[in-house]
Parts: sequence; C-alpha cells; structure tokens
Amino acid sequence: MSAGGSTKAILAALVANAGIAAAKFAGFLVTGSSSMLAESVHSVADTSNQGLLLLGQKTSQRAATKDHPFGYGRDRYFYSFIVALMLFSLGSAFALYEGIHKATHPEKLTSPIVAVIILVVAIGLETYSFRTAIVESRKIKGDASWWGFIRQSRTPELPVVLLEDAGALFGLVLALMGVGMTVLTGDPVWDAIGTIAIGVLLGVIAIILIIEMKSLLIGEGATAPELATIEAELVGGKIDRVIHIRTQYVGPEELLVAAKVGLAPGLPLEEVAQAIDQAEARIRASIPSARLIYLEPDLYRTPVV
Repeated sequence: MSAGGSTKAILAALVANAGIAAAKFAGFLVTGSSSMLAESVHSVADTSNQGLLLLGQKTSQRAATKDHPFGYGRDRYFYSFIVALMLFSLGSAFALYEGIHKATHPEKLTSPIVAVIILVVAIGLETYSFRTAIVESRKIKGDASWWGFIRQSRTPELPVVLLEDAGALFGLVLALMGVGMTVLTGDPVWDAIGTIAIGVLLGVIAIILIIEMKSLLIGEGATAPELATIEAELVGGKIDRVIHIRTQYVGPEELLVAAKVGLAPGLPLEEVAQAIDQAEARIRASIPSARLIYLEPDLYRTPVV
C-alpha cells in the first residue's frame, strides 16, 4: 500500500509542479517579479525532485547481489536525501539571494495582474497535489499525528511530498502577498520581502527533511509499537524469553530482525528448530515488513551481580 500510495502522490506532485513551473516562468518574464522567479525555481526544483523520488523507487527494486546481500532498498532513502539537499540549495538559497538582491535593487513590477492570476491558479493545482499526498498518507499513518508521521515514517517519499507540497502552497501564498502588497503600496520592496520569506520557509522545510532522511539513511530500527509486537510474538511455545534484540530497516518495506531467545534446557534439536520457525511465522504474520529474521537460540543465564 505504501509503495503504491507514494507513487500516486509523487505523480500528482510531478504533473502539478511541471505545469506550475511553466506558468510561473511565463509570469516572471511578463512581470519581472522576484517572488515569481523564486517560485519558478522552486517549482522546477520540486519537479526534478519528484523525478528523483521515482528514480529511487525504480533502482531500489534491483535484486540483491553478492556485494549487496540485503538489496537496494535504501536507494529510496538516498534519493530522498538528495531531494532535501536540492530543496535547500535550489529552493531556499536561490530565493534568499534573489530576495536580498531585489531588496537592495528594487524594480517596479509590470502587469502584476498576470502574476496574481498565475499564482491563484497555481494555488489551486498545488492544493490538488497536497490533498493527494494527505489522502495517501492517511492510509499508513494510523493514529499518529502529522508531525509524528513525518518523524516516524520509514517510507520516505510521502513525508517528502507532504512537506514539499506544504512548502509550495505556503510559498505561493507568500508570493501572492508580496505581489499584492506591491500593487497596493506601489513599493516593490514588498515583493522582495515575500521572496525572502519564501527562502526562509523552504530552508526550514529542507533542514527538517535533511535531518529525517539522514537518520533513515544511517539506519533506523522498528518503531516502538512494532518492537513491542515483535517481542510479544517471539515469546511462545518453547521460547520463554527474549534475551536481546536488534532491528533495522534495510529498506522502507523490509525490516531486519535479529534476536537471541531463551529456550528451555534439554530440548531436542528438532524442537528447537520448530520453535524458531514458529516464532518467525508469528512475527511475519503480525509485521509483514519483517522479511529478514535471524534468531539465535540460547539458554538464559541470570546475570551475576
């Protein structure tokens, strides 16, 4: 579900951003608005980012090799991290540069009504993209808050698209406010202020994404509810305790589980193997993403105090 939902949200964002970018560039050429230029570059970056997310999904499906025995699932984390860097460099840094430049060298807008019309249409398209991301994210976020979903999700594309779309939507509102205030006051510095505000907004979003994607790229374990479920499913039958356990997502939908479990002493080898197989089956039934499970049977020894 998460892979299909991610792809749908990415495609919706890709189509919306490509159309918006073309319209914004046309608006900038007509009006000379720095807010429009900043938003144009932002939309071009977003369009490229959707392409990178789709590329990550494609390359992550490669079969495991001898050099990469756990497969290429982390490609999705890598490309999502690149997206965050591009959002910071092409989106935030450029907007800040352009805004500061126009604040120190203000230029009057020509045909500002064109910019207003384009921005209003862009807000409508971006709202559609944002709504699609929200609908697809709700299918997997459960009872978590939206901030909790962004922090805890092991599927990188949906949080990326959500924050990108949110940033794009608020950025359009800021651009509209900048152009609108320029028209009302006749002072082009408002357009520059709107551009700077867009740069700050994108910078905050990019930093959040960089932090989250870096964490996923390094390797995050099962969420607290997942870990509790795994530990509960391990205990049963001939297994009476979990001595220690380690988990890590080697891809958005592939969880590695390694644990040492305590068994009753004196069990025949056949019963030990059966107990391990049953524990693995219980885990996979409860946590389908737990595809790689390695269990080491042992005898529990009370720690010496």
